Amino acid sequence: MCFSASASFGAGVILAVVSVISIKEVRKPSQIYFACIPIIFCAQQFVEGFLWLALTKPFFAPLQQITTYLLLFIGQIVWPLWIPYAALKLEKEYENIIFQRALFAIGIITAFYLGYCLITYSVEASITGYAISFSQNYPMKYSIICDLLYIIATVAPPLFLNIKKVWLLSITTIISYSITTIYYENYIVSVWSFFSFFIGVSVLVIMDEIRYPTNKNSNYYYSNEQNNDASISNQDFKAL
Repeated sequence: MCFSASASFGAGVILAVVSVISIKEVRKPSQIYFACIPIIFCAQQFVEGFLWLALTKPFFAPLQQITTYLLLFIGQIVWPLWIPYAALKLEKEYENIIFQRALFAIGIITAFYLGYCLITYSVEASITGYAISFSQNYPMKYSIICDLLYIIATVAPPLFLNIKKVWLLSITTIISYSITTIYYENYIVSVWSFFSFFIGVSVLVIMDEIRYPTNKNSNYYYSNEQNNDASISNQDFKAL
């Protein structure tokens, strides 16, 4: 979140509630990674809240470095890995699995590069105006390519899932990132997380769609289970 520590903590509390509801929607182990997206946003908000305190309250100053690196770790390393992996775990069609693996590979490359930069180059957080800005001395010659790969890894995977409302996650992410890039270029890590509430809610809507699919496409990964259960029941009946 931006604006203040209280705003970040407030968003974290709301996202904690969203996270609990999202987890309760899980019906298969493969869904847990997708359902945990609001939890990561929740953690991100609380970390940013403590970073606000570290930058404004002398008592919390010792937390500045660890919260700075932890916030960047979540934003630059966790997300390009988690989003494509969560989508990959939901996918059941072989052709799409291959494509989702390719997107996951892009996420791995992106996270590896940003992780290398995070531990190699200096980073610093400061409050400028109404938000936290980050000074990151990463190599400029790879910045455009890295930004493109990051967007692909965090936006594309849900778009290619065969679930009716899953596009909400990608569209919400695109809008959030675009607004942040255009109007708050120097505060991307901080302000972009302002939209985490809306992204978290979109995950909740998608989890509800997964649990109660409204079309055949979104129900594709349940059909095999139901057929298998039916076959077992028929065999048991014949045995009797």
